[in-house]
Amino acid sequence: MHSMMKASVAALALGVASTSAFADGHALSGDLRIVSDMSNPAPRAVMEGLVADFGEMHPDLNIELTIVDREAWKTQIRNALTADAPDVVNWYAANRMGPYVEAGLFEDVSDMYEDGSLPGLDAVKGAMTLNGAQWGVPYTFYQWGIYYREDIFNELGLTEPTTMEEEMANCQVILDSGRKCYAIGTKFLWTAGGWFDYMNMRTNGFDFHMELARGEVEWTDPRVVETFENWAQLIEMGAFIDDHQSYSWQEALKFMTDGDATAYLIGNFAVAPMRDAGLDDSQIDFYQFPTIADVPQGEDAPTDTFHIPAQASNKDNARAFLSFVASADVQTEINSGDALGQLPINADSSVDADEFLEQGFDMLSNNAQGGVAQFFDRDFPAEMASVGMEGLQEFMVFPENRDDILARLEEARQRIYQ
Repeated sequence: MHSMMKASVAALALGVASTSAFADGHALSGDLRIVSDMSNPAPRAVMEGLVADFGEMHPDLNIELTIVDREAWKTQIRNALTADAPDVVNWYAANRMGPYVEAGLFEDVSDMYEDGSLPGLDAVKGAMTLNGAQWGVPYTFYQWGIYYREDIFNELGLTEPTTMEEEMANCQVILDSGRKCYAIGTKFLWTAGGWFDYMNMRTNGFDFHMELARGEVEWTDPRVVETFENWAQLIEMGAFIDDHQSYSWQEALKFMTDGDATAYLIGNFAVAPMRDAGLDDSQIDFYQFPTIADVPQGEDAPTDTFHIPAQASNKDNARAFLSFVASADVQTEINSGDALGQLPINADSSVDADEFLEQGFDMLSNNAQGGVAQFFDRDFPAEMASVGMEGLQEFMVFPENRDDILARLEEARQRIYQ
């Protein structure tokens, strides 16, 4: 199912038309065809508002917007890029772009990053880079990190750690108090992927992590083994809740809200359920995952993007639209609490007065020099992600199986990345 609309009759305007660099002296004409997967109610309203505002800036431009179901788009995008391609499409950053970059289906927009068309995107440029070039622009993301019970930390005399040594020292105090350090639910596997992402990025750096995701590094490599050794220290000291493989992430959250565990490595989407469970902001806080080795810090921040198909017919108009949606004021507006309720990508944007959004925005804008990863099941090919997350969950339950797990993952790598 999809809908067609013209910019001139869009129901929602965001009121940000004057912010674009293309508003003055660069009126556009002709056509602009956009296919978007922003199909849920709030994202759909945002997308329609973007089109309405851009159309108001350029009244001679004929804009055609098609909105498709988000899940259906994952299987439709390749055909859409090859047969009568639109001018702009939605997708995801980093390795999720890989198949379409390698197939020559996305337009190289590196010149926009070089000529000043996209100010404020330096921190996430790496997430849009493959083969030394940039292939689109991001418009929204959200942070991962360690959310913790600030009231329990205060009770135990703990402060936010910045190194893994401090993290483990805190954890021992927490264990001695009769609590677990971390809630986690690995029933659906992907949360274990988050722990591996951070342990590997902190042990070996962002670039190495992405090389592993691309299949360029063996899972039996000593550097990967070191990641698992570092992770095993927490597992073997009993840091994680028992039987986590039986819980979804939501079910495991109760251990934190009840005070039986003090922290959760999770995305910002978990804050609302914490508040709904009765915790107020004096009881919850957030810190960046601690350092392990002296490597530039990478962060998990799943990022949604706009791209120009290589076979688009109206690339100048498409580039103008990408510059518009990447601008600071537009990103402030579309990510506000009454719109997407997430984080703007542009470092010059502002965020709603929410302490977790503000902390996440500052971290991702100013302290993610290593790069922004998209999360294990986005960065790794689908089959490798599935096999990999099964192994990661097994390791969290049976760390003594490490060598067997890594051997299986290496066999899978050799098969999948042929």
